[in-house]
Amino acid sequence: MAENSKIEWTDHTFNPWIGCTPVSTACDNCYAEVLMDHRYGRVSWGAGEDRSRTAASTWRNPRKWNKHAANTGDRPFVFCASLADVFDNEVDELWRRDLFALIEATPNLVWLLLTKRIGNVRKMTDPARGNRLLPRNVAIGATMANQAEYDRDRMKLAEVKTFADVLFTFGSFEPLLGPIILDKNAPDWIIVGGESGANARPMNLDWARKLREQAFDLQRTFNFKQVGGRAADKGGHTLDGIVYFDRPQIAAQVSA
Repeated sequence: MAENSKIEWTDHTFNPWIGCTPVSTACDNCYAEVLMDHRYGRVSWGAGEDRSRTAASTWRNPRKWNKHAANTGDRPFVFCASLADVFDNEVDELWRRDLFALIEATPNLVWLLLTKRIGNVRKMTDPARGNRLLPRNVAIGATMANQAEYDRDRMKLAEVKTFADVLFTFGSFEPLLGPIILDKNAPDWIIVGGESGANARPMNLDWARKLREQAFDLQRTFNFKQVGGRAADKGGHTLDGIVYFDRPQIAAQVSA
């Protein structure tokens, strides 16, 4: 679920399981909670609640994408997981091992693992703790909605690139809830966007403009996703009338 993603910075979206617990100010208007808990009743959101593993048919999809990519020579991006968090403390460790095995079995795919728990990545991928290493066809991202979250998590994200052989790091500055000053530890790919939906908190476009300037100065890839609010729902996906979208350079060869 879902094969061809509507998220512009990825080609496919894969959810190995569903469910999460809010841990950030960015979670306040979580679309996944609204959709999967409040609307469909698929899972109950929050601490102590069970996560729901997706169907075997869903788990077969990445192998199909990998086979197609091998035939075409493409390197499609797979966002994992839009309805959960791979590094959620309450996820069964065996599920995470199954996911990493699937990622290793699909070396023609670039897997984007975005988390709000970047501090968990090292311990959850440490062989000394009996865990699997991060597969090499992975990029790791952290959601950082404001300066405090960036200051708290930027080094944790940078350290992942040091101890794990990941393709690149990325930061999701969405929803962008305040101005952010970057430093030399900024992620390789900077994705900026406002919050969408009926209760969207406003984003000052000057915050996005400043991030754009800093990204270019630091020679980082910059992607502007959306203005936010009602404008996002109506297709407000440009900054000053310009579409800013590019993909970071990735390794030519990725081992399984």
